[in-house]
Amino acid sequence: MIDQLRGLFVLDGLTDDQLRQLADAGEEVDFEEGTELFREGSPADHWWVLLEGAVQLVRRAGREEPVVVRTMERPGLWAGGFQAWDSSGSYLATGRGAGPGRMFRLPSSALGELGREWFPFGVHLIEGFFQTVRSMDSLSRQREALIALGTLAAGLAHEINNPASATTRAVDELHTTCDTLLSSLTKLAEQDMLAENFIAIDVMRRELDPSRASTDPLVVTDREEALLEWLDAHDVEGGWRIAPALAAGGVDVDWCDRAAEVLQGAHLEPGLEWVASTLSTQALLSEVKEATRRISALVDAVKSYSQVDRASVQRIDVTEGLESTLVMLGHKLRGVTVLRDFGADVPQIEANPGELNQVWTNLIDNAVDAMDGSGTLRISTRAEPDEIVVEIADSGPGMPDDVKARAFEPFFTTKEVGKGTGLGLDISRRIVVERHHGRIAINSQPGDTVIAVHLPRKDG
Repeated sequence: MIDQLRGLFVLDGLTDDQLRQLADAGEEVDFEEGTELFREGSPADHWWVLLEGAVQLVRRAGREEPVVVRTMERPGLWAGGFQAWDSSGSYLATGRGAGPGRMFRLPSSALGELGREWFPFGVHLIEGFFQTVRSMDSLSRQREALIALGTLAAGLAHEINNPASATTRAVDELHTTCDTLLSSLTKLAEQDMLAENFIAIDVMRRELDPSRASTDPLVVTDREEALLEWLDAHDVEGGWRIAPALAAGGVDVDWCDRAAEVLQGAHLEPGLEWVASTLSTQALLSEVKEATRRISALVDAVKSYSQVDRASVQRIDVTEGLESTLVMLGHKLRGVTVLRDFGADVPQIEANPGELNQVWTNLIDNAVDAMDGSGTLRISTRAEPDEIVVEIADSGPGMPDDVKARAFEPFFTTKEVGKGTGLGLDISRRIVVERHHGRIAINSQPGDTVIAVHLPRKDG
């Protein structure tokens, strides 16, 4: 073993005693064609040095098949070992035998110990390099997160503003409507309306069901014009104020004819005004209820998206995260048709929902940008024997092969300056591959770009 190590350029300059320490700390690994020696995204807990043969380094860049990014053919070429300097280091690619061969494998911990013993100054430089890169990477990710947070905050403010404004408007109108309702009751009382007549008109009012009335603008307009003619014919001076509310509530001329039999003489106008006011009040309260329900749903979506007060890793239904992400990005989906195809047999998985929501945000946001805000977004989930698959597809122009090959590279972006950091897909890949031991792939052609996220399932 020492003779084999001595001939490697990467170990040039080591003494026989140092080579012996390496040989004692490591081991020789034989491989055949197709043998997987280490996997992309898994902890880089060994340093691998080629002794004989060839090893392909492959990365997932397509939907199914991996892409060979490099072939190690010269003895002495190495890979891995990053955990000697960085406890969170992982393999950047999968090492796979291109034919029969041998590699020398040394635990990263041993590499770090021997390096610090033999080359203290060099190791200090390496550690400083790793710390600098890690710091830059962390700052870049924080910037990406802040940009995403700003986008979501702006969208959420827009989403909440609509129902909040509707509530404010409805409450203001309720003041006027309630004043009219009370004044009409006062008029009826001053005109000594009989109790049995009031009870009769109230029974007729309760027969009305505004929720079942047609809301077609043409139908409502025709109904309102017919009511205005009827009110004018019965000398109701405030018909222009009463008719819109009655029409919106589903009142027709036949109902008014029956009401006129109960509301005799001077009682007709205040009686119909009271009915119109109650219908308006009911409609406005329904608006307030719907607006507050919408705000409550948005708050629930934010809680689901951010995973406030929940464990970092838990059993989750990915559909919940996808739906909450769609709510959070609702402001960007105005001109987009969203198609959902969620498999009924997709099981829950163990995952960090907050991190996966970041993945869904990046992928959906990219898809919408690719379509320039107009097109079809398809989100689907399905179960496979060992994993679940989430696909996010868009009808945009697609990715050229050169762009697809570099899509997961840090800082690579095709967006204009200031509109993208080039970290969205890199962060998504790291979350899926490194944090959840899954894989992410792209299949793109004009009019149909699909990004598939494969996550391992653990049933039971």
